[in-house]
Amino acid sequence: MIKKIAVLIFIGIFAITLQASCSKSDKKCCDSKEEKQKETTNIKVTFVELGSVRCIPCKKMQPIMDAIEKEYKDQVKVVFHDVWTSEGKPFASKYKIKLIPTQIFLDSEGKEYFRHEGFFPKEDIIKVLKEKGVK
Repeated sequence: MIKKIAVLIFIGIFAITLQASCSKSDKKCCDSKEEKQKETTNIKVTFVELGSVRCIPCKKMQPIMDAIEKEYKDQVKVVFHDVWTSEGKPFASKYKIKLIPTQIFLDSEGKEYFRHEGFFPKEDIIKVLKEKGVK
């Protein structure tokens, strides 16, 4: 009988310790979400590229997108959707694109402020980014 009570007390203490541990880890999880949100509040422009990894002009855009992402990582979010895949196809409809590649630029509120179709040189993209205060 005493062994049963000791086991129950041990299980109770273990459960309380586990619950406290989970609450702390949940807080850490919440804190990291808040930190991520704070990080994204610096984003001035979202640069959406709609294309395909099998399209030649789209392939030529890849190094430009990579460079923009690296150079302006704190201010510009770069997003690529391969519209020739089942995952990317809905974005073609959402943005009502006519051809690929298409570049869409969204302001910090998520509103489209510029659109371009075809290959888009880096220098021209930078001009579009600067319209929204990207430095």
